Amino acid sequence: MKGARALIMLVLALVAGVGAVVLASRWLNEHNASTTTQVAVAARDLNLGTALETNQITLVSWPAHAVPKGAFRDKASLQGRVTSTGLQAGEPVLEARLAPIGTKGGLSALISEGKRAITVRVNEVVGVAGFALPGNYVDVMVNTDDEGRPISKIVLERILVLAVAQEVGRDETKPRVVNAVTLEVAPEQAEKVDLARSVGNLSLVLRNQIDPNSSATEGVTKRQLLGRPDPVAIQPPAPPEVQAPAPVAAAPAPAPAPRPVPVARKPQPEPERVEVIRGVHRSEARF
Repeated sequence: MKGARALIMLVLALVAGVGAVVLASRWLNEHNASTTTQVAVAARDLNLGTALETNQITLVSWPAHAVPKGAFRDKASLQGRVTSTGLQAGEPVLEARLAPIGTKGGLSALISEGKRAITVRVNEVVGVAGFALPGNYVDVMVNTDDEGRPISKIVLERILVLAVAQEVGRDETKPRVVNAVTLEVAPEQAEKVDLARSVGNLSLVLRNQIDPNSSATEGVTKRQLLGRPDPVAIQPPAPPEVQAPAPVAAAPAPAPAPRPVPVARKPQPEPERVEVIRGVHRSEARF
């Protein structure tokens, strides 16, 4: 009798446990359905500059309270958009990872506003043994002749590498020896690169990704490289000064002739006057 009662209790406990599991699972499913949403993610690895198609995107459930800013909830809105960075499979497609609407795929989608892309020919040495990969920053150095003196000088600093050869992917870390590197430069920097490669040999100098500092250098000449000071430029002797002839002294003007001194005349005594009266006539006589 006791065994039957124990069996009944065991069966009831099992039934109650199964019921609790079913109810809890149903509650969890309903709760999750109300707190998740659909988010568009990459269905496979995508390189930057890729024009998206619907078969490259998939929708997954995502916690509603943790949806990334700029995420998309449908595939149609992503048709034709171009990626500006590489995307890994399962990574949400965000507005910040896409080029502006209307941008075409390819390298032009990667060029920042106001910048230009210019390609320079490189070899294994110039291309930093293949370590100058897309996304890296390099300095551009030119070796040329400066008025008869060989000189090497860094002419551009912190230049972004857009592509190596015809590849723009930035997820690789292995070196690749290529024959051309495409750089992102400002218009005035493009002019410097074009002039530098026409007057000398270019080299790329790989730099730290997060180092924004600039180093102003004056370049190094062959004599400086060998520890010899540059010769002081000899200035040509100044031509002798031509002294102006001394002015000829003008002949002294002749002294004016002395003016005659007037001779003072002795005063003449006035003549004596005698008045003569004759009858009614009167006259005067002087002596």
